[in-house]
Amino acid sequence: MSKLASLKNTSRPKQSTRRVGRGLGCKRGKTCGRGTKGQGARSGYKRRYGREGGQFPLHMKLPIRGFSNARFRKTLDSINLSQIDKIFNDGDTVNLESLRKHGIISGKSHGLKILGNGELTKKVKIEAYAISEGAREKLQQAKIDFTVLSSGQ
Repeated sequence: MSKLASLKNTSRPKQSTRRVGRGLGCKRGKTCGRGTKGQGARSGYKRRYGREGGQFPLHMKLPIRGFSNARFRKTLDSINLSQIDKIFNDGDTVNLESLRKHGIISGKSHGLKILGNGELTKKVKIEAYAISEGAREKLQQAKIDFTVLSSGQ
């Protein structure tokens, strides 16, 4: 429920922007409120966010707070069951090395995750670091061997 004090007045018209450079008689004539000469008086000049004109910036005065593990995050490459069904044959092993060999994964990878989109009809052996709930159920129903590797391997 909103409070009466928190309601905005919507009946007022929006204040129009002041036109500049329309003669000396008005408030923003001649130099248009930009001062005289210098970089700030030129067209195309934009002040950089957080810049304080020689004064030591506030964001540098404040201490660094907290810590984030984002730099050390290990991301997993993912593949769907439908993609495995298209690429691999019966008896093949699905792991990072075999996916690199087929050209699906390139570059640095921290592991493989199997996702449950589509159906897997071929009897393959799967070695992955993570398997989604849906994929796990489909693999168990199809009686397909899968191994969940630990991050230490």
